[in-house]
Amino acid sequence: MHTNPSHGFGTRAIHAGQTPDPSTGAICTPIYQTSTFVQKSPGVIVEEYDYSRAANPTRTALEANIASLEGAEHGLAFSSGVAATGAVIHLLSAGDHVVLCDDVYGGTNRIFHRVFAQLGIEITLVDMTDLEATKAAFQPNTKLVWIETPTNPMLKIVDIPAVTRLAREHGAITAVDNTFCSPYLQNPLSLGADIVCHSTTKYIGGHSDAIGGVLAMNDPNLHKRLKFIQLSEGAVPGIQECFLFLRSTKTLHVRMDRHCDNAMRIAKHLEQHPKVERVIYPGLESHPQHAVARKQMRAFGGMVTIYLKGGLAESRAMLEKVKIFALAESLGGVESLIEHPAIMTHASVPADQRAKLGIADNLVRLSVGIEDCNDLIADLDQAIG
Repeated sequence: MHTNPSHGFGTRAIHAGQTPDPSTGAICTPIYQTSTFVQKSPGVIVEEYDYSRAANPTRTALEANIASLEGAEHGLAFSSGVAATGAVIHLLSAGDHVVLCDDVYGGTNRIFHRVFAQLGIEITLVDMTDLEATKAAFQPNTKLVWIETPTNPMLKIVDIPAVTRLAREHGAITAVDNTFCSPYLQNPLSLGADIVCHSTTKYIGGHSDAIGGVLAMNDPNLHKRLKFIQLSEGAVPGIQECFLFLRSTKTLHVRMDRHCDNAMRIAKHLEQHPKVERVIYPGLESHPQHAVARKQMRAFGGMVTIYLKGGLAESRAMLEKVKIFALAESLGGVESLIEHPAIMTHASVPADQRAKLGIADNLVRLSVGIEDCNDLIADLDQAIG
């Protein structure tokens, strides 16, 4: 089916980048499980296909599908979210400077500070909800601004148009990690960003059965440079993973509606719980950037962060008592997950930085799934006690 940008999200999610197989009529894009492609004559290839690291029809369909959902001209798929992040950082040279959102996924923090910093990339961490502090973080050699919104795990909301405007004034490109929102809830390119990054492992995949990443962009020069990095480093997803992600984008919109509805109900319930000190959820009016979230997000996502009354002992007890929520890292799957950021997903973040961000021993992060919400609420209540 031919799709265009005027079609609704659900139509593009199911059809964009995909046509029935011309040889059989199969409605799903086949798994082209091949490493190489036969050439009619030396250097004469069919479309762009000569070797699967460079391009594969299943991956091409996925890249076109994600690009359509993000309102982008180009998409590039990678073997993981951090592989996609690394490709963006490879646009830089030694001596270049990055303005980095202070509250980012632990793996993002790690790749910037423990992999690329030693190669001469300079990094300044800043709370991007503070626009004056963000403006002050720019240097003459700033080439990249990396935004994550909502942030992980504190769910801070960064004003994308405001920060991307600062970046343009300083001649820097802006990349936005849109993993927590998925393309259904937020489209950073329409808000001024140059590159969008996703861990497709999370909401795009949605079933906790595949690992991958993707970048989307409009600028043809950025696409050319990033595609060269993708080819040269070879951190591309397996074809089975590409097929699974194409399966998953077909239901992204209906899954995200349920994630958001369940998370809102749980956040409101926990806000009234006597043993919960604080609930952080962008959809609550108590959230400090609630107005920004309403402006740039279609709904508020499936992630909820809570502070329990007490400390590590109380958190550990709660995490060991859940029955429907699964104690596990990652997020965005149909099943509900729960974790302790200080010990698990953000253990690689230096302790002083965790303390500054508020990643304390009584902090618990929930990835709210699409189960029956009454059962999820009952499970949390019995676990908290």
